[in-house]
Amino acid sequence: MSYASSKFEAVFDFDNLCAEKAKVEGEMAEASFWNNQESAQQTVAQLKKLNVSIDPVEAASALCADQRANIELSEEFGAAEVRDDLLRVSEQLSNSIDSLELQVMLGGEHDSRNAFLTLQSGAGGVDATDFTEMLMRMYVRWAEANEFEVEELELLSSDEGGIRHATLLIKGPFVYGKLSAERGVHRLVRISPYDSQGRRHTSFAAIEIMPELDEDAAIEIDMSDVRIDTYRAGGAGGQHVNKTDSAVRMTHEPSGIVVQCQNERSQLKNREIAKSMLASKLYELREREKNAELQVMYGSQGEISWGSQIRSYVLHPYQMVKDHRTNHEVGNTQAVLEGDINPFIEAYLRTRFD
Repeated sequence: MSYASSKFEAVFDFDNLCAEKAKVEGEMAEASFWNNQESAQQTVAQLKKLNVSIDPVEAASALCADQRANIELSEEFGAAEVRDDLLRVSEQLSNSIDSLELQVMLGGEHDSRNAFLTLQSGAGGVDATDFTEMLMRMYVRWAEANEFEVEELELLSSDEGGIRHATLLIKGPFVYGKLSAERGVHRLVRISPYDSQGRRHTSFAAIEIMPELDEDAAIEIDMSDVRIDTYRAGGAGGQHVNKTDSAVRMTHEPSGIVVQCQNERSQLKNREIAKSMLASKLYELREREKNAELQVMYGSQGEISWGSQIRSYVLHPYQMVKDHRTNHEVGNTQAVLEGDINPFIEAYLRTRFD
């Protein structure tokens, strides 16, 4: 093993990660592993999370060894003989180190967790509700491209078209850490398809991100402070979910926080999910009180409109998506709206270490 690769492994606690992976794989090899489906799914998710941490270190270590061999060959036979290999591995190693840097950036307390993503339409009328639906599609496509699981927990459509409010649960390794870059107000500028005169309109939507917390997380909820309402879920008529009061709304009266869940047929299951969402929102409230950046961001979300946006999606008179925090911009707006947002996420995460 080269000195460089051993340094990589020491920095990322590689031996302990590998030991934990071996333990998990041992559990999965047991004949009774799938007897408890819920526990098995959690173990599979744990293995995926471990691989996300282990794979970049193994790749970087292997490339270091390859480049060391190329350097030795160049010293023996001359650089011209192995020039192409040196350049190729050098580029691969640069990309691999970028992956390792991203892993370091996702070292926050809850960065490795799943995330609740809430979308809320803002100023702009029907264009805003349409924009909110566009953003939801963007995040679903992003999740699919990254092989994350998406659950729609609640959705409030607009009678005129689009979405007023929606909450998704996105499951996968380091989803919360990545999506934390998306928290804030987003702005759309375009020729409105709803304007008969073809005028340019500006509309807004807000994105809120919360980690999915474990049951043993240090967030205690006094249920006597929570008002629970049940109602019939919206959606296509004739489905069982719409025939019973299965949807659940919880209002935390001391803070005014409201959460709701309607995706499950079981009211009990919807209660469990809503309680998890409430715990996550209370955690975010606590963090907001401690974090000056979050105080500013959430303060600006009080009115989802001009002057508060973190990112602009301009479709007219030119094509550009620009993040106003990092100045990262992309001309291919269609690709971004189809879920290609990783460059924006990585640019924002890098600002944590500037």
